[in-house]
Amino acid sequence: MDLTLLSIAIVFPLVFSIRGSFRRREKALQHFSRFRSALKTLSYYISSTSGLQQEQKDHMFVLLQNISDETMKHLASNEECTQVVDSAINGLHEYLQELGGEAPTKLKDRVFKFLNRLHEGFENLHAINTHRTPVSLKAYCLIFIYAFPLIYAPNILMNIGATHPDIVIFFIVLLTQFILITLYNIQDQLEYPFDDDGLDDIKLQNFKFDR
Repeated sequence: MDLTLLSIAIVFPLVFSIRGSFRRREKALQHFSRFRSALKTLSYYISSTSGLQQEQKDHMFVLLQNISDETMKHLASNEECTQVVDSAINGLHEYLQELGGEAPTKLKDRVFKFLNRLHEGFENLHAINTHRTPVSLKAYCLIFIYAFPLIYAPNILMNIGATHPDIVIFFIVLLTQFILITLYNIQDQLEYPFDDDGLDDIKLQNFKFDR
């Protein structure tokens, strides 16, 4: 029995899923960098604005810190509801509205500009976190991985069973299954890049506002 077709049916989808998950992770790193750069630029601009009192600046720094913390918590917990993070970002806008004429118009324009970048960065990160590689493809791979030994072991037994001891057959089948399961686990770990549960996960602490 030629197992080439069966091998392609398992290995090709697994490699395709791994590449897709890795690309999602790289995209997430880019959006994370832009998200943090927008936060830091906002803090620099607020600190250099002369039209605000120090207490007002400190309060805005707290709001920026809150945006960073809530974003990290949201991504690490893999939640789908974004209400907490949206409220944290909107808090800066609401505070500027409360200041009214006390806040310079130029400051408001700049803050609104970078709030747009914050929203865009977070929405991209949230989309990456919630929309993963096709679930049906993962299920398809898992079914074939479980079925593979049932087909592979009899074939090996028929081909080399008469000339080799049984331990050789067990070793070949177990090694092949170990490779397939390892590839599947690599893909599954890359699928969740924010939960800090794998060697290749994104280090969220490196992207915090106050790292």
